[in-house]
Amino acid sequence: MDSILQFLGHDWWLLFVFGGSMGGAVRGVVAWNERRAQRRLERYRIKQETKAAVARARTEAKKAAGLGRVDRETARRELVKTVAEHDAVDTRWFGYETDLSTILDYPMMVDMREPLTVDFHKARQRAYLLRPEPVESLLDSRDAQLEYRDAVHAYASAFEIAEQEARRRRRGDFNAIEQERLARAQRLLALAVDTAASPTERQQAYNRARKELDGLIVLPRPATVALERQVQLALERGAD
Repeated sequence: MDSILQFLGHDWWLLFVFGGSMGGAVRGVVAWNERRAQRRLERYRIKQETKAAVARARTEAKKAAGLGRVDRETARRELVKTVAEHDAVDTRWFGYETDLSTILDYPMMVDMREPLTVDFHKARQRAYLLRPEPVESLLDSRDAQLEYRDAVHAYASAFEIAEQEARRRRRGDFNAIEQERLARAQRLLALAVDTAASPTERQQAYNRARKELDGLIVLPRPATVALERQVQLALERGAD
């Protein structure tokens, strides 16, 4: 500082000679310092923006992962609900399939000449083929989930329509002679499962019932197998 004061005291006139150059140099230094400060601020801004972008990306990734878990769990709940609906319709159908007396009250449920009956059985078979075992086997395919859900809805709808029509018609599609045959077959089947009857009576009643129904309707196999097993057990007990 003293040297500068001495310079100003003795050689002040040089300021007029070099004043312009010195002023330019000073301004250059100031401008350079400003640019350096700006670059520093720019680097800081870019660094902060990069950090913010990385943080946002991580947050979005966490949200996406969370949504993925929620969607998978939601899909599982939907599938469980669909399977339960499938089981409910199956249970209603088994009420016909395993009860010959009910079938004879509503024979349209097994009359494959009826378009509504055919539609119902086709829908039942399709839902059965698409049913997931286990439920988790469909969690990775949304298309398969929707296909199974739609198949079950179609099955339920087809069953509802067929059942309503069967209950409306009852035996109305059969003439008087055929209706009497159905009635006799129903009485004979009741005797075939009557534990108070002798094994021979039960066997004869079953055979006669099958003859009455021959050419009228085709009985569901699960019901006939169960009934034949009952009759056979009765014969075996009688023999013992």
